[in-house]
Amino acid sequence: MKDISQIETMAKAMRCKALEMAFRCGKNGSHLGGGLSAIEILASLYGGILNVDAACPENHQRDRLIVSKGHCVLAYYTALWQSGFLTEKDLETFETNGAPFHGHATRNLSYGIEFSGGSLGQGLSFAVGVAMACKKKSLSSRVYALVGDGECDEGIVWESLMAAGNFCLDNFIVIIDCNGLQYDGFTNEVMKMSPLSEKLSSFGFSVKEIDGHDCKSLLAALKTKTEGQPMAVIAHTVKGKGVSFMENRKEWHHSILTENQYKQAQSEQS
Repeated sequence: MKDISQIETMAKAMRCKALEMAFRCGKNGSHLGGGLSAIEILASLYGGILNVDAACPENHQRDRLIVSKGHCVLAYYTALWQSGFLTEKDLETFETNGAPFHGHATRNLSYGIEFSGGSLGQGLSFAVGVAMACKKKSLSSRVYALVGDGECDEGIVWESLMAAGNFCLDNFIVIIDCNGLQYDGFTNEVMKMSPLSEKLSSFGFSVKEIDGHDCKSLLAALKTKTEGQPMAVIAHTVKGKGVSFMENRKEWHHSILTENQYKQAQSEQS
C-alpha cells in the first residue's frame, strides 16, 4: 500500500493521463467532468485500500470495486493503469474502434474490471448481491461501490441501499461522488436529495461525510470497519476538478477538448 504522498502523486499522474486520453478521443469526446471529480477517490482506493493484485486478478479473496458511476472511466482506467492492470498501450486505444476500452467500462476480470457500466443505478444492486454472496461464502473480501449523486435519482439505488441495510452487510461500502452536477444541471435543482446523510442513516448505514479530494480523509474513512451495518462515504467533490474552465460546468459532463484547451488544462497540473 502507498502512503499519502504517493497516493497524491498517483492522483496527479492519473489526472494528467486522463486529460491526454480525452484529448486523443478527438471529436468522439469523453466524460471529463465526472471523471476528474473521481480521481482522488479511485487513487485512494487503489493506492491504499483495495486488496487486489494485477498478477492474480481472479483471486476469490480479493476485494471487489463495482463502478456503478459509468461516467468516470477516465479516472477508473487511469487507476487500473497505475495499479498494473492496464498498460500505456491499453490506454492509447481508449474509445477507438475495436478496442475493449469504451466510454463505459466492460467487465473483464483480467483487466480488473468487475462490472459493465452503462445504465446508471444497476451497479449498486449488483454490488449488494456480490456482498451478500461473499458473506454466504465466508470470504473476507470487502465490496465497494462507487456511485454518482445524480445517479441517486434512480429508484433502484434506494432499493439496493435498503437491502444492504436490511441484510446488515458490514462488508459493503458505498462511496457517493457528490460533485453537485449531472447531465441536466445542478443535482439539487433536478432532484433534491438532501439531507443525504440522514437518509442513509435511516437505512441502517454508518455514514461519513468528507472532502472527496482529500486523500488523507478518504483513506481514514475507507479504512473504517463497522460491525453489523454497511458504510456510506459521502465524498464532496468538484465536477471537472483541477481544470479551471471545467470546474462546476455542466457542459463538461461530456465534451471535446480542443488543442488549446488541452494545453491549458495540462499547464494547470504543474
